[in-house]
Amino acid sequence: MNAPVRRFVRLGEIERREIRVWIDGRATQALEGDTLLVALLSNTGHLRHSEFSEGVRSGFCLMGACQDCWVRDEQGQRLRACSTPAHDGMRILTSAQEAEWANLA
Repeated sequence: MNAPVRRFVRLGEIERREIRVWIDGRATQALEGDTLLVALLSNTGHLRHSEFSEGVRSGFCLMGACQDCWVRDEQGQRLRACSTPAHDGMRILTSAQEAEWANLA
C-alpha cells in the first residue's frame, strides 16, 4: 500500500510532547496542542471520507465556519476537526456513520 500524501508537513514547534491519536483504529502520532485537523492531515493525507461519494475531504474554511471538517469520536459524537484539540488516546473515525432508522414495523 502506498504511503498517504501528507497535506501538512511540520516545519517548526517540534519540541512539544508527542501524543498518540487513533484514526480509524490505527495509532498515529501528533504533538500536544495540535488540532484534530493537523493530526489527521499530517498522518493520513485527508480529513475524512465523503458521505456522498468515494472521495475524501481535506477541510474547507479551516476556522469553524463551514461544515466540512466534521469527524466523530468512537461514541459517535461529532467534532469539528479544525477547532478541537487532539489529546493523548483520542480515537477518531473519519467515515460517516450509517443512519439508524426506527423500526416502523
